[in-house]
Amino acid sequence: MIRPKLLFFITEDWYFWSHRLPLAQEAKRRGFEVLVMTRINQYGDKICEQGFRVISLNMQRRSTNLLRELYAIIKIAIIYHYENPDIVHQVGMKPVLYGSIAARIIGVRHVVNALAGLGYVFTSHHPKARLLRPIFKNCFRLLLNNHGSRLILQNKDDCELFIQNRLVSKSKIYLIRGSGVDTTVFHPIPENTGVPIVVFVSRMLKDKGVREFVEAARILKSRGVHSRFVLVGDTDLHNPASISVKQLTIWKKESYVELWGQRNDIPNVLAKSHIVCLPSYREGLPKSLLEAASSGRPIVASDTVGCREVVRHGENGFLVPVRSTVELADALQHLIENPELRRKMGLRGREIAVQEFAIEKVVAETMALYKEMLQR
Repeated sequence: MIRPKLLFFITEDWYFWSHRLPLAQEAKRRGFEVLVMTRINQYGDKICEQGFRVISLNMQRRSTNLLRELYAIIKIAIIYHYENPDIVHQVGMKPVLYGSIAARIIGVRHVVNALAGLGYVFTSHHPKARLLRPIFKNCFRLLLNNHGSRLILQNKDDCELFIQNRLVSKSKIYLIRGSGVDTTVFHPIPENTGVPIVVFVSRMLKDKGVREFVEAARILKSRGVHSRFVLVGDTDLHNPASISVKQLTIWKKESYVELWGQRNDIPNVLAKSHIVCLPSYREGLPKSLLEAASSGRPIVASDTVGCREVVRHGENGFLVPVRSTVELADALQHLIENPELRRKMGLRGREIAVQEFAIEKVVAETMALYKEMLQR
């Protein structure tokens, strides 16, 4: 019996490893041959060790060079033609757009597109982003409505946006809420004693609310509130919204925040924390908040798309206005000064994570989509 071939197209190997590995493992267990097309960096060997074949595609997310981008589409089409996958699962803005062009050229029968939020083009007020926005919307209309195409979105707001703007037919949209969380790895651990630690776990991007996080730390220090604010994550030089290393260094010298950098032991980071904060401008469904909830930590986040999927205001954390600073500081101070409230909210967050966002649920929903497509 010939095994069905599943090809993941994701720009960065680290993103596949952190967000799609359990799905790929389950597909392999169910008999799929799994391929991963990505830019090979530090996770290439690890992905191969899982029994997946890795195809190198060195595509730059930030590049706007027309010839380079055209060459990337041609290369994707050549790979699709040579590999002849039964299902292509494309994750992220460029893979979805470029991969859909290539899939249409080659005639790939089954294409799953996944957008984990709408990114810089839809969140930024920069003139370049506003110029690109209508172009991207028209591309969605042209490319994502094929008979064999399905679109996975992570929250109800994004689903409504696509439907109301007639970007993609409602029948082709599937709501699968995030990448899931391993509730056995991320489990509650009692708080450490000592000064409360507020952690921000994400890439260092402006639209993740890094500046607002630092400003809230400044405000609370001026109020005499004893706490530690920690940034956990790396810069992303391929993203236009990236915070520079120079700026991070300045913040560190000012002693308002600590820089823990990129960490591969997030369960340990959360175990040391007391509160998790993500004042993002817009999300798909942030994995860092799922992990925080599963670990029994209260959350303060922006009242925006994606974040409010995880945070229930007053139950497992607080939601504050986007780009706020004083409101953000007030909510954090309330939790910093109330350990019993932190405990209660942490318990409720754990319940939400287990009931709604366990990795098994997300994987099962995606595998059901694969099965439905292959039966058509």
